[in-house]
Amino acid sequence: MNPFWTALARELTPYVPGEQPRIANLVKLNTNESPYPPSPAALEAIRAAAADTLRLYPDPEATELRETLAAYHNVTANQVFVGNGSDEVLAHTFAGLLKHDAPLLFPDVTYSFYPVYARLYDMRHETVPLDADMRVRIDDYRRPAGAIVIANPNAPTGIALPIEDVARLADEHADIPVVIDEAYVDFGATSALTLLEGRPNLLVVRTMSKSRALAGLRVGYAIGDPGLIEALTRVKDSFNSYPLGRPAQAGAIASVRDDAYFQARRDDVLRGRSTMMKELEDLGFEVLPSAANFVFARHKALSGADWAKALRERAVLVRQFNKPRISDYLRITVGAESEIARLIEACADILHR
Repeated sequence: MNPFWTALARELTPYVPGEQPRIANLVKLNTNESPYPPSPAALEAIRAAAADTLRLYPDPEATELRETLAAYHNVTANQVFVGNGSDEVLAHTFAGLLKHDAPLLFPDVTYSFYPVYARLYDMRHETVPLDADMRVRIDDYRRPAGAIVIANPNAPTGIALPIEDVARLADEHADIPVVIDEAYVDFGATSALTLLEGRPNLLVVRTMSKSRALAGLRVGYAIGDPGLIEALTRVKDSFNSYPLGRPAQAGAIASVRDDAYFQARRDDVLRGRSTMMKELEDLGFEVLPSAANFVFARHKALSGADWAKALRERAVLVRQFNKPRISDYLRITVGAESEIARLIEACADILHR
């Protein structure tokens, strides 16, 4: 360990992203990226923004992007905050809204960046166990808390909360911030954006990496009461006042405006998910109900680690988490039709052998 590190750097356990390997003929189903390209309009806008104007700083307030998102979601621009992917938006949210004397609550099985951020910001936090069916139970959050953050649909399970439960969670904790992380909401859950009216404690965080196929652009955003958004802006402007470059802003704006393309590609993913779930179940997998662009599945024939290893040997990459309760599950991204076929063929071959 380097002697120049601070105590914080020594004590951190960083988030580990999904592997990005270079393997010939790889079927990459481990990082929940879209199997389809971004909107052609977005690509053209990005190309157009890669011009002489790159010598100039971008709009630090991303005004046109925020106004475009506000119009799309039927809110006002002062209710919208944007950042470099939803991970940065969440980082600012943790710093600006979620650190209080009482503990931050989140599920024991959830997006693994939450405990990383909690440790980074030295936040008191507690995990709330999912039930035996891997579901969030709102009643279990009736305990002292300074703030709550929940992914809906949850990751890595893919299970969504009914919108009535989200409303009850926000209402039962009206005196603390409640953050709903909707990275996968477009694939089958009801957005909490419908609940914002009259709930100044509710913040919704979203990304353009998944359903809009812009993971490489790094654009995320949050929508909520202007008072919440101001806290995020204060943190951003104390850290990086120019978070989104010109190409990112231009591409994101064009993607939001090309709603027909977005709807069509999302429907393609939903059809692929249905096919993949049925074929995995036919092979004997237990597959949790998914409202995301991935499925969470296990098979009694092998441990999760052995499944992941055997699939990798067949050039099919999936995500396995060596963590309590979920080590035997695989998180498998919904791929294109040919990728799903390769996955199923590989699983069948493993079972046959």
